[in-house]
Amino acid sequence: MIPILNGGGAPEAARHAAFLFAERCVSQIELIEVLADADQGRAAAFHSPGSLRRREASSMHDALTVTRTILDDAGVPYTLKRVFGPPERTIAQHAAQDRADIVVLDAGRLGFFRRWAIFARLWRLCSTPVTMIH
Repeated sequence: MIPILNGGGAPEAARHAAFLFAERCVSQIELIEVLADADQGRAAAFHSPGSLRRREASSMHDALTVTRTILDDAGVPYTLKRVFGPPERTIAQHAAQDRADIVVLDAGRLGFFRRWAIFARLWRLCSTPVTMIH
């Protein structure tokens, strides 16, 4: 499972997943586009939830394109899901629900404190092993 949390995408996680596929460690990848609830946060006070979702979807489209291209070039089979909710809880729920073998998180474009906070929450919430690439 590769969660995509921001407009930077998950190119390093896709490369790592392609390596795991080539080594026969995984047979399929699940990309999960994790979108925060549009009615949460400070921006909701100034913008409509619809416009916030459209803005986030357009930035995530470019991120998905890069990530999917890497997996397509490597011949890795994958599925794509779009989910809404708090990132860590949503990732942990889908990892448990889909019985993921591993969660590969590309944290290269996250700041130090956000990276640390996400990893700490995933460590508490997720029973699936998490590999954070940065």
